[in-house]
Amino acid sequence: MEMLGAILDLGKTILAPISEYYKYHRSVDEHMKNLKRKRDDLECKKSDIELKIRAELLPRKKLKREVKFWLQKVETINADIQNIEQEAERGKYFSRMHVGKFSCKKIQEVAELIDQSCGFGESLVIDPPVSYGDELPTGALVGESTAEITMENIWKHLLDEDCGMIGVYGMGGVGKTTITKHINNRLLKEKEKFNHVIWVTVSKAFDVIKLQNDIASKLDPNPLKSEDETTRAGKLYAALKEMKKWVLILDDLWSAFPLENIGIPEPTSENGCKLVLTTRDAKVCDGMNCKTIKVELLSIKESHDLFLKTVGCDVSNIPEDVVEGVVKQCARLPLAIITIAGSLKNVVDVFEWRNTLNELRTSTKGSAHVDAPVFKSLQFSYERLKDKKLQDCLLCCALYPEDYEIYRDELIEHLIGGKVIENMKSRQEELDQGHTLLNKLENACLLEGGSKDFEIKDILEKRRFVKMHDLIRDMALQIAGAKFLVLEDVPNEEEWGNDVEKVSLMCKRGSKFSYVSPKCPKLSTLLLRGYANIIPDSFFVHLKHLTSLRLIDSFLIRRVPSLAKLTELRSLDLSAESLEEIPHGLEMLVNLRYLNVYSIKTNQEKMPPGILPKLCQLQVLKLPFWGLEVNGEEVVRLKKLEWFEGEFDGVKGFNTYVESLEEGGPGHYIYAVNKKKPASQLGVAELGESVILSDCNICLLPKDVLALIISEGQKCGLSSDYWKKSVWFKGCEEIEYIHSSFDIFSLQSLEILDLYELNNLKGLFREEKVAPAPVVSLGTFSRLKQFSIEFCPNIKKLFPPGLLLDNLEQIRVCDCKQLEEILGGAEASDDEVEEEAKEIVEIFPQLRNLTLEYLPKLKTICSRSNVILCDSLDSIDIFECPKLKRLPLSLHLIDGELSSPPSSLQIYIKKERWELLEWDNHDMKMVLEPFIEWDTSSSQSQLKK
Repeated sequence: MEMLGAILDLGKTILAPISEYYKYHRSVDEHMKNLKRKRDDLECKKSDIELKIRAELLPRKKLKREVKFWLQKVETINADIQNIEQEAERGKYFSRMHVGKFSCKKIQEVAELIDQSCGFGESLVIDPPVSYGDELPTGALVGESTAEITMENIWKHLLDEDCGMIGVYGMGGVGKTTITKHINNRLLKEKEKFNHVIWVTVSKAFDVIKLQNDIASKLDPNPLKSEDETTRAGKLYAALKEMKKWVLILDDLWSAFPLENIGIPEPTSENGCKLVLTTRDAKVCDGMNCKTIKVELLSIKESHDLFLKTVGCDVSNIPEDVVEGVVKQCARLPLAIITIAGSLKNVVDVFEWRNTLNELRTSTKGSAHVDAPVFKSLQFSYERLKDKKLQDCLLCCALYPEDYEIYRDELIEHLIGGKVIENMKSRQEELDQGHTLLNKLENACLLEGGSKDFEIKDILEKRRFVKMHDLIRDMALQIAGAKFLVLEDVPNEEEWGNDVEKVSLMCKRGSKFSYVSPKCPKLSTLLLRGYANIIPDSFFVHLKHLTSLRLIDSFLIRRVPSLAKLTELRSLDLSAESLEEIPHGLEMLVNLRYLNVYSIKTNQEKMPPGILPKLCQLQVLKLPFWGLEVNGEEVVRLKKLEWFEGEFDGVKGFNTYVESLEEGGPGHYIYAVNKKKPASQLGVAELGESVILSDCNICLLPKDVLALIISEGQKCGLSSDYWKKSVWFKGCEEIEYIHSSFDIFSLQSLEILDLYELNNLKGLFREEKVAPAPVVSLGTFSRLKQFSIEFCPNIKKLFPPGLLLDNLEQIRVCDCKQLEEILGGAEASDDEVEEEAKEIVEIFPQLRNLTLEYLPKLKTICSRSNVILCDSLDSIDIFECPKLKRLPLSLHLIDGELSSPPSSLQIYIKKERWELLEWDNHDMKMVLEPFIEWDTSSSQSQLKK
């Protein structure tokens, strides 16, 4: 009987899932009909909300965060439903069971979304936080007396109610932009004077659409979309008119224009607005009806002082007449002084100084495009570089548009492809040489260095760039002469000269590509930007010696003709998001060392076989992450590969490739393996050393992977080369516990852990029945710096107690419906709590950013015996966490008083939620309140619900 009972129990165990699957299979048609009805209801609700948004989203208004988030979830669920409809149409037996189960789940999710839409309150929009403007990087004022007099003159007219428009003019290189940047930053400090400061660089090639876009990009929200100029002008006018008391600074204006054509309200005493422009031509000021202010040349003493300061060494052994002679050749122009003095940095040899003076006196005079004194000094600085690589590097920067921020990584790839940087032992050595060249040009004051912040998953990262002063660019183009062709449109065939070596066609976005077949036997480099439609088949026929071909921001190019004849090509960058197919003839490019087609949106599912093995010189290969698979065995044959991003054609191919890495592999990689390819591609570029996997049975991984990213659903918004030494997994729906699923991978070395849309995830660690808490290996997550978990509906607890997380800098937890606690240990008894309270333990000592959003059951961040010191905190964002009672924040005590939090700290929370929080020390609440930016995205009545 016991055996019979065991057999019956076994039968029930086996039959239960079979019965469940049969139920889903039998009812799939009914479930799909119900799902479609629910989806239609959701679409109606979405349409109603979008209509209301159009009515309410007036200039200077912003969508509530919860509404924006809801719309994103609607898009996601619609994509999921579309995928399941396609699977249902295939009609396979086991597929029908999956469809039935999936549709039941989605019916519930759709119903929840419809319910959520009823809780947005009366309005869908809010007033955004006040944005005064952007502080601009500036050095000290050059020629303090002259510059300060000019600056005070500008300031005086800014405060004059009867003066609405101010024109600052002076010759190129005199310091107009620097002075105006100081004005910009002073306005930001004295906020009571004006409400907003908007800085826009206009430059020589005046473009209405670009100027409208540049102004609108500084507004929040941006009021412009892709409409005609007149409609855009009306919307921009309305947005600026409502803002009031703004200062618009237009730098480097070359021609006057009617304000109404752009959409700029006329500054008046009534609206309190001001327009400041800088230009080389006083006639531009007159044409704009400005009050004109001239920037004068430096005085002789200021010129001398600036020169010696820039040289940076003792020149007492140099005859005074030689020093003064060199200074005199600079013609009292700051740019000329800085560039020539930069070329003499730390030079103490009197013979070299005399030679410099002689060369300056006999150097080429100026041209119609560049003022003679300026050109003479700039050309001299160029010639003093001596190193041809440095000179060629500087000239190549002139191929980019005026005032263009040229990202260093892109420029260096251009220099490598154009043979300015010759072959070295490794790609890294070539990149190092590229950065060295750019550093030297910055030190010689011929390039301006900078960096730009990029926000990636709430993390600010910097990307370095260089800029070229427009006068230096003019000088470079004049030196290059007939060797360079830099235009905004494709020239006629007769305009392509026989001596041209480098061509840059940087047109307005959307321009059509003309049908030409240029004959340029010396052409080695071709840069194209902004073109639409199709490059004609005839275009590349005669360009047989091309070594570098780059499509930059060419968003609308659909097809590139055959490249079969470009056999000398070393660098091919097809960063055009609208490319529909891999170009023909790719297999003939046997000298190719750099291939980038990561933005391509092709209908091809696989890289055509036989191409990659022939590209045996490849060092860098960047392919789309989802949609263009490569064969693992073919990638194995790319022995020189140092950088790889792309998707493998399955687990077997990936394992084959990883096995080959025993002898070494790329120093930078993102590997993707995905059996269920999503409908759209990932927004990812260079994520360091990464792996994206779709199959949880993967047993082979590179040994140097540092970040683990696991996502079942589509993930967007991630970006490039900031996540160094990272790892990425994609599509592991069945994962319940991270630790047990990836026990082959050492979690001790991880720096990033990112979990997204894992519906079955129950925890990071499996809880053993015999232990009160999960058993965690020593050192697990000890190097973790960034942790993110989103849309994981079944996880209740994150980190178990006792886990060392001393390096954790960012924690982001969003939309995990069942989550109750962040760090374990909150369930101790009252006696244990009282005992533990005697010893307070600090946790997360390096924490900078804490984000908790849409966590309806979150009760606690940690136990009462744990606190988070505010020493390193930059931001805390708490939104829709109705059950959270305690913020475990702490500050040092100094003489019995709480120390001040970091000045950079920002706290985002609703006022009602803040008032309900409990504190270990009530003084903490008062100390932190000045650092709060109140979240007003929901009404109080909705909060109480």
